Amino acid sequence: MSGLNEAQGILEKVFGYASFRLSQQEIVDSLIAGKDALVLMPTGGGKSLCYQIPSLIRPGVGIVVSPLIALMQDQVIALRQQGIAAAALNSSLAPEEAQQVKQQLLDGELQLLYVAPERLMTEGFQALLQRIEIALFAIDEAHCVSQWGHDFRPEYIQLSALHENFPRIPRIALTATADEPTCREIIQRLNLSHAQHFISGFDRPNIRYRIASDNSNTRQQLLRFIQLDYPGQAGIVYCLSRRRVEETAAWLQQQGISALPYHAGFSQQQRAENQSRFLREDGVVIVATIAFGMGIDKPDVRFVVHMNLPKSLEAYYQETGRAGRDGEPAEALLFYNLQDVITLRQFVEQSDADEAHKRIESQKLEHMLGYCELTSCRRQALLAYFGDELQEPCGNCDICLDPPKTWDGTVAAQKALSCVHHTGQRFGVSYLVDV
Repeated sequence: MSGLNEAQGILEKVFGYASFRLSQQEIVDSLIAGKDALVLMPTGGGKSLCYQIPSLIRPGVGIVVSPLIALMQDQVIALRQQGIAAAALNSSLAPEEAQQVKQQLLDGELQLLYVAPERLMTEGFQALLQRIEIALFAIDEAHCVSQWGHDFRPEYIQLSALHENFPRIPRIALTATADEPTCREIIQRLNLSHAQHFISGFDRPNIRYRIASDNSNTRQQLLRFIQLDYPGQAGIVYCLSRRRVEETAAWLQQQGISALPYHAGFSQQQRAENQSRFLREDGVVIVATIAFGMGIDKPDVRFVVHMNLPKSLEAYYQETGRAGRDGEPAEALLFYNLQDVITLRQFVEQSDADEAHKRIESQKLEHMLGYCELTSCRRQALLAYFGDELQEPCGNCDICLDPPKTWDGTVAAQKALSCVHHTGQRFGVSYLVDV
């Protein structure tokens, strides 16, 4: 059977899909042929199949670099249910379990192995890889290599050594979230200058984007949104602080919503338990900080709500992209206020980053704020930020569905700035409004 026919057969018999989507088939063919690939595909576009199928066809084991334990575990469970010999090596395993996985690797019993970048690049593991046959290297969430990105992982930079140590093994780098500068950085840092580029666009037309200004009634707005629009449906609610996560989850529970909290302050066991319930049970709402969600593969998330302003459009796009992965209608609702902007600016100023990095972060925050205050189609603006173009307004965002009334604010702005000047440029918004 040719590689193409074999890939189609695996797609149907193992994964249960009748046909490839987007550029999946070209990517699979390229990897089977031993070529490198850089893949930008929207969340829910089927990135995993692009390396899983070639790993089953090419001789050897597919090595998948993944940044999060929860993501690895979720993928491995799903693959094993489909009869694929998959395993993960990470810090959650006991020493004897890790040794067992390594022995399976040496015995040629695995088809896919998920591993964290810091473990992959250790001297001992690199020596182990030299003793086995490798089908390919897949670098998932490749935007983590970008120092300017929203999910930077220093360990990802070391992955450039894969090309030097294994020059004949094809590599595929995949992400759903990368603007043009981040793409250039991925190519440079991972030595992918000869890779084929597969960019499937960023549009998720099934997601409705909606933004509301925050007020003292936000909790009630959230409750009405869930009860009226998505009763009994799965959703994610993002909050900026751990405290707000716990308070919001507890309040939703009191209102009869099946809500669970998730943030990095919980034990690994508690996080794993809450994530597992969210993935396995119907109608669970997870309330989380951004510590939750990378690579979450739950197709029927009907809504994503941000209770605070995200720090960048990249973060917003990736987090909202966890809704509607099944292609069915879903909604992204964002509440924001000026206090969020002040808090996020303080985070940037107080960080240990150098001045150049702080400038980039500040610019990203300004883009995010500008997006919130648009009077034109949100989807067009969001896609344009990533270098993608939508010719016509989408008809599925709050601006398109309920266009705001606009007015010429030139004189009002002049008066406001004059007030700032004449009061000595030293008072906050509330005082200036009173004046």
